[in-house]
Amino acid sequence: MTALVARVRDRVLLSLKLRVIFVYVRTAPPLVAPLFRSDGQARLLAEIFLSGADELNLNELSDRAGLAYGTVHREVGRLLSAGLLTERRVGQARYVRPDPSSPLTRPVRDLLLVSAGPVPLLAQALRGIPGVRSAFLYGSFAARLHGQHGEAPRDIDVMVVGEPDPLAVYAACQEVGDQVGREVNPTIMTLHELAEHSGFLSQVRESPTVAVLGDLPWQ
Repeated sequence: MTALVARVRDRVLLSLKLRVIFVYVRTAPPLVAPLFRSDGQARLLAEIFLSGADELNLNELSDRAGLAYGTVHREVGRLLSAGLLTERRVGQARYVRPDPSSPLTRPVRDLLLVSAGPVPLLAQALRGIPGVRSAFLYGSFAARLHGQHGEAPRDIDVMVVGEPDPLAVYAACQEVGDQVGREVNPTIMTLHELAEHSGFLSQVRESPTVAVLGDLPWQ
């Protein structure tokens, strides 16, 4: 083998190595979403499994997740093939929803709930506010997270237990609301107030709730 051929061979091998490294770096998922292939996939899954809507069409998913329609189309195809979603077509529109019969639906929803939904965002926002003892979701959004069917909730109700600065709580909830695209409505009550009897509190106790911080006050 001549020196010229050897040099050409070495350059070709180096070029191939650089291409492999480039492809790996470009396609490796970011560290901020280690459980998913990408942040976009995590946002898409969160919209499908945590939005509270009975079903969403692909255009809505594209707008909500901030992804190109083609990307949504490909991801939805993968999820349909995996048996996680069911599909309904109306003309050219495609509507998808989590498959209630899939054994993976509940685990995926639970995983998203603690990694990509409003619960971890609210927990992070409220944890640093002095006087907050615990917090939990209630109302229609919490009911949808428990799998109860109904209209998509327009807002998220959160009960904050303790004696924090109300302005700090409202500001934290507004910030989270901007992130998840829904208004977050906080209700602040002390432990003493929660022990009282009222129609509102009876309804909260008897309805589905989702813990955000600490334990439910009546457990």
